[in-house]
Amino acid sequence: MTRPARPTVRTRTGRGGALSGGGVRDPAPPERADRDRALAACTRHDRERGSATAEVAVALPIVVLTLLLGVGALGAGMRMVALQDAVADAARILGRGDDTGGAHAAVARADPDAGLTVDRSDALVCVTASVEARLLGGIAVPIRATGCALDGGR
Repeated sequence: MTRPARPTVRTRTGRGGALSGGGVRDPAPPERADRDRALAACTRHDRERGSATAEVAVALPIVVLTLLLGVGALGAGMRMVALQDAVADAARILGRGDDTGGAHAAVARADPDAGLTVDRSDALVCVTASVEARLLGGIAVPIRATGCALDGGR
């Protein structure tokens, strides 16, 4: 079995080159070229090995922290809505002329830790409740809700 003859490549190099003056260069055999390409791909793969792990190691804590802050903010928002509804109920209770115990109970049902202040002026009774929500266990976010009703029960 004979191999087909490989074409020779004539190259011209610049001044002072090894093949200057029209020398003949034999191209690399196909097996060697394949081996060189495989070696180059392997080297490139080795250099990139572990880069995805490093990127995930950097990004994962940031993603988790962002998710925890988002969930904490949603929790604080839900607490704010419940507190706003409770102070509106408390203001209506006081506006009807009921005692402050009912107003405190309405706010305590929404948030037992909330502080309650009552302000009566002219024909309005305003109830303000405030509490601190904690995000990630350490970031304190003040929550304040105010509700007013006509003071017709006096």
